[in-house]
Amino acid sequence: MNQSLVTSHPVTDGVGRALEISLRGVEELLPQDEWVKKLARSEATGQPLRIKLGLDPTAPDIHIGHTVVLNKMRQLQDLGHQVIFLIGDPSGRNSTRPPLTPEQIKVNAETYYRQASLVLDPARTEIRYNSEWCEPLGATGMIQLAAKYTVARMMERNDFHERFTAGNSISVHEFLYPLMQGYDSVALKSDLELGGTDQKFNLLMGRHLQQEYGQEPQCILTMPLLEGLDGVEKMSKSKNNYIGISEDANTMFAKVLSISDTLMWRWYTLLSFRSLEEIARLKAEVEGGRNPKDAKVLLAKEITTRFHSAQAADAAEQDFINRSKGGVPDEIPEVALSGAPLGIGALLKQASLAPSTSEASRLIDGGGVRVDGSVVSDKGLKLAAGTYVVQVGKRKFARVTLA
Repeated sequence: MNQSLVTSHPVTDGVGRALEISLRGVEELLPQDEWVKKLARSEATGQPLRIKLGLDPTAPDIHIGHTVVLNKMRQLQDLGHQVIFLIGDPSGRNSTRPPLTPEQIKVNAETYYRQASLVLDPARTEIRYNSEWCEPLGATGMIQLAAKYTVARMMERNDFHERFTAGNSISVHEFLYPLMQGYDSVALKSDLELGGTDQKFNLLMGRHLQQEYGQEPQCILTMPLLEGLDGVEKMSKSKNNYIGISEDANTMFAKVLSISDTLMWRWYTLLSFRSLEEIARLKAEVEGGRNPKDAKVLLAKEITTRFHSAQAADAAEQDFINRSKGGVPDEIPEVALSGAPLGIGALLKQASLAPSTSEASRLIDGGGVRVDGSVVSDKGLKLAAGTYVVQVGKRKFARVTLA
C-alpha cells in the first residue's frame, strides 16, 4: 500500500458526513477504511478526489435507471470532487455486437454526456477517451501489462469460470478487456471507480494494477439496479417499465405517480437529492397517517423538475389533477375535419385517436370514448358540424372542429 494512504488524518464531522453521503444507497464500498483516509486527506489538503466511471458508447439514450450512478457522482461532486467520464472501445465486452467506428463512439458519448449533464455539474465533469493511452501502449506495452495478472486469477471471474466449466470457449481478447479497464485506472490515477455489481471483478482489477504500477489503489463503489415501474424487473426499455429522461414532463410526472407506495421509498433513496433525514421524516409522516400520495407527488415533482423545470413540473401536476377529475388538459391537439355529419368511428380514426374504425368500435364498447365529457355508448353516433373535445382513454385528447 502506498505510504501516503496510511498517513493519519482525523475523522472530522465533514469526513463523517462525506462517508454517509458516499454510502447512501450503495451496494458495496470497498475498502471503506481506505475511502475514509482518502476523504480525510482531501479535506486536509483541499485536493479533489478523482472519480472514474466507464461509459458504454453503444447505448447513448438513457432512462432514470441509468441516473442512479449519476446521482451518486453528483453527490460526490457536491462534496468538491472531480468526475471523469471514460469512453472506450466496447468491442471486447460482447463479441456479438457490431464494432462501432470512432465517429459513432464520439457521437454517442456526446449524446450521453449531454443527457447526463441534466444531473451532473459540467464544471466538475470531464470526458476522456482511453485511446489517449491505449494506442501509445503498443504491443510491447500490452505484453508487459498482461504479465501483471495470472490466468488462474482471471479464471476467478464468475462468467469465465462458468463458461470454462461448461466447456464453452473463451477468446484471449476477452482476458484483455478487464486488463485494459484496469489500466485505465492507472492512466487516470483514479481514487474511486463506480460501476454496477456485475463490474466488480474489473473494478478490483484497477486496484491490482495501480498497485503493480506503484500507485495508491482506487476504492470501488457499486450501485444497485433500479426496479422499473412494475416494482419487480430492473428498469429497461425492452420491458417497457422505464421513464426516459427525454420524455415530456406530463408523462414523466404521471409515470412516477404510478409506482407502488413501497417502491416509492427505494426510489427516494436512489433518485432523490433530499437528505436521508428529510426522507425519514416524510416516511414517518406517512406511517403516521399522511396520504402516501403526498410523498409521491413530491418525488414526481423533484424528478420532473430535474429533467425539465419547476414550471413544467407544476404544470404536469395540474395536468394530472385535471385528468384525474375527468377534466381537460390545458393544451390538446387541434384537429379540423370535414364531412359533417361524421360517424364517431371515422372521426376517431381521422383525428388519429384510434388506428382504425374497428379499433374505435372496440374502444367505444369498453367505455373508453368521451365527447365533451360524456361517455359514448352508441357506435352509430354521428356528429354534426361544430367543435367537440374528444377523449380516448385517460391520456388521449383532441379538440375537433367538424365542418
